[in-house]
Amino acid sequence: MPSDTNKPTFIEPQKKQAKLEKAKLKAYNGESDDIEFMFNPTELSFTRTVKWESKQGNRGSELLPKVNFSGVDPYKFTLKQLLFDTYETKKSVMEEHINKIKKGVETIQGGRDKRPPVYILSWKDEYFHCVITSLTYTLNMFLTDGTPVRAMVDISLQEVDKNNLPGGRASSSTGSHRTSSTQARSLPNTPPNTARPRR
Repeated sequence: MPSDTNKPTFIEPQKKQAKLEKAKLKAYNGESDDIEFMFNPTELSFTRTVKWESKQGNRGSELLPKVNFSGVDPYKFTLKQLLFDTYETKKSVMEEHINKIKKGVETIQGGRDKRPPVYILSWKDEYFHCVITSLTYTLNMFLTDGTPVRAMVDISLQEVDKNNLPGGRASSSTGSHRTSSTQARSLPNTPPNTARPRR
């Protein structure tokens, strides 16, 4: 009988493992440090409120007050229980991660606008331009010398208009229009127009 030892061996090709995409808050225009999450959030929950104003004196056929649309609030969302852990490296979790996050609730150093930075929430797709409205972090593991090596973080964020970011100079009150008129008014030694109209 023929031997099976000469049969070609089929080697199953290894499946390429997909690269883990990390969620992050990218600082807009490099105005602060990016905040890259050590572990991705388990869920993203977004809330938006629509404003309706009711007029009590104006009622329809169902005797309900007439309502008028008055605008929408920006989306709000919270990233809860984000874990940051540096136990294996024995480095301070404050220095490695938390201090970067704290910059999101502090004014930009050296910036013209005294405000906290704007971020872009990104997790493969870009979701919103946003600002941090609330930050809570809890240090819950320490080395024997007191170095904090684990933290749980909650970050509340609010959407901002990417075409009208905080501190923008696009309004008509400070735009090029106003600059020209201001310069015209401040020209030195401009004689008044004393010519009289012809009769």
